[in-house]
Amino acid sequence: MTERPRIAVIGDRSSTVPAHPRLQALIPHLGVEVDWIPTPAVTGPEVLAGYAGIWVIPGSPYASKEGVLSAIRLARESGIPYLGTCGGFQHALIEYARNVLDLPHADDVQYDPDAATPLITALCCSLAGEQAPLLLGDGSRLASVYAHADQTVETFHCKYGLNPDYVGLIERSSLVISGWDAERAPRAIELADHPFFVGTLFQPELSSTPASIHPLIEAFVDAAIRHVTNLTSPLTPPLEAVAPWRSSS
Repeated sequence: MTERPRIAVIGDRSSTVPAHPRLQALIPHLGVEVDWIPTPAVTGPEVLAGYAGIWVIPGSPYASKEGVLSAIRLARESGIPYLGTCGGFQHALIEYARNVLDLPHADDVQYDPDAATPLITALCCSLAGEQAPLLLGDGSRLASVYAHADQTVETFHCKYGLNPDYVGLIERSSLVISGWDAERAPRAIELADHPFFVGTLFQPELSSTPASIHPLIEAFVDAAIRHVTNLTSPLTPPLEAVAPWRSSS
């Protein structure tokens, strides 16, 4: 029997992060194999060799910021489908700012309150446990997930987002802002020239059930399945790096 595509879910599992138990319940229903990898285990690209998709889940600040950033960079540069939710959105911005926009000190103030380039800062209003409108960019990949609607309502559980001082810089780059709140603050990003690279401040895990998985998660899984045919490395990664966290459906 051919092995199913395998997705790396990267995050430090905790019962105190609301998205984590919800995600654990979804895993058997995704139609792919899933390895849940703690951030310190991402010590190099070889750890993620052969994965069909990389998903950085909520839970920032992470035990290993560098592990998360290296995983995101691998996905961005190698064309591996990427989904970043909440912390995965924030760290996708940091990785892009550091390695593409020449801002090597871009950081999240949760790690360094005195960061020279405070790219991720506290939201003016906490969105912990809140539902809020999400405006969708016309023609964006994110809008296509919602059948090209122009807005929707999503579930958030976060207190940090993109510093307004850097919105203009992102807008002038190839990283597309594809979702905003009602005040036009960025809530989602994507790369148009990538097979699938989407980061959202909202958490689709929180509005999913095993019987009704969020369409963004379904779109990511579909992209990972399509990506398998283009892989040149084995589908099975080095399990010694992930075995304690492995969850297969």
